[in-house]
Amino acid sequence: MYRQVIKPIFFLFSPEKAHHLTMALLKLTLAIPGMKWLFKRWFVLEDQRLEVEVAGLKFPNRVGLAAGFDKDGKYFESLAYLGFGSIEIGTVTPLGQPGNDAPRLFRIPKHEALINRMGFNNDGVLAMAARLKQRKGNGIIIGGNIGKNKATPNDQAASDYVRCFEALYDHVDYFVVNVSSPNTPGLRELQEKAPLQKLLHELMVMNQAKPVLRPIFLKIAPDLTNAQLDDILEIVQTTKIHGVIATNTTLDRSKLTISTEDIGAGGLSGRPLTERSTEVIRYLYDKSGKTLDIIGVGGIASAQDAIDKIQAGAKLVQVYTGMIYEGPGLMKKINASFLDTNLLETP
Repeated sequence: MYRQVIKPIFFLFSPEKAHHLTMALLKLTLAIPGMKWLFKRWFVLEDQRLEVEVAGLKFPNRVGLAAGFDKDGKYFESLAYLGFGSIEIGTVTPLGQPGNDAPRLFRIPKHEALINRMGFNNDGVLAMAARLKQRKGNGIIIGGNIGKNKATPNDQAASDYVRCFEALYDHVDYFVVNVSSPNTPGLRELQEKAPLQKLLHELMVMNQAKPVLRPIFLKIAPDLTNAQLDDILEIVQTTKIHGVIATNTTLDRSKLTISTEDIGAGGLSGRPLTERSTEVIRYLYDKSGKTLDIIGVGGIASAQDAIDKIQAGAKLVQVYTGMIYEGPGLMKKINASFLDTNLLETP
């Protein structure tokens, strides 16, 4: 029903308008008596065999929502009724900022893909923290994806990440350091070995001084070379962060069979990223001696895509673009497939 009826209606609107309309309708629908129960029946698969512990956190299942969908922490309570085991909110920056000029989000239906150049548009970390204070104990794991403001020079970027960490520490279950978005000028330069090691070291020193250690993951780009991935592994080991999220959007459009010159700059997500993100996961997992905690994201549009990432070495997976094209039943399909395979205790 979603692909035949609902998606064509939403695709009549621009991607950003469709997103806001969808979230407004979801909140309104769940406010109707009995709908929360129905949504749980339709979309949520609860089974103790799906539970998994990663970085000291117990996830109700392995399927999470990737960052970028709920940028300000406005919708996670509603999204919890779609079958996710975790929801990553953000990317959030210390100060609110409008992001890049619209249009900045584009569909490529032929490839079940998106191109975005959103630019970390958000209300700021204090607004997010205020919303998270109202968080209900629904058992879902919440991750905070943090970044720097566009106006902050790279040599001062650490202070932005520190401010976000401090503001969200009491309200999220884990953190994600985003230095891999292609839509903030110069941000990916922070993936270079020296500045990245300095940034992560500073955050971990703060983290270790807290009463409870919050897991910190690093989100990386799929466009890194093997030598750069080797540097990432060395940095993870040196700084003792908890794991890696592989991968963010890509600048590579070689898998597209249509021109995107009219769209312009932006990161590509969806099916064209499936193979590369899985390659990165496999490389990092094998090179780490099969010890690295990896959250796999990029091009998951089916249960088999998720299985492939688990088999490559991911402990958890995240979806975003695949859900837009496949609908809210995707998470239940993935979780059901995990129950039907022998993946629950692997890798």
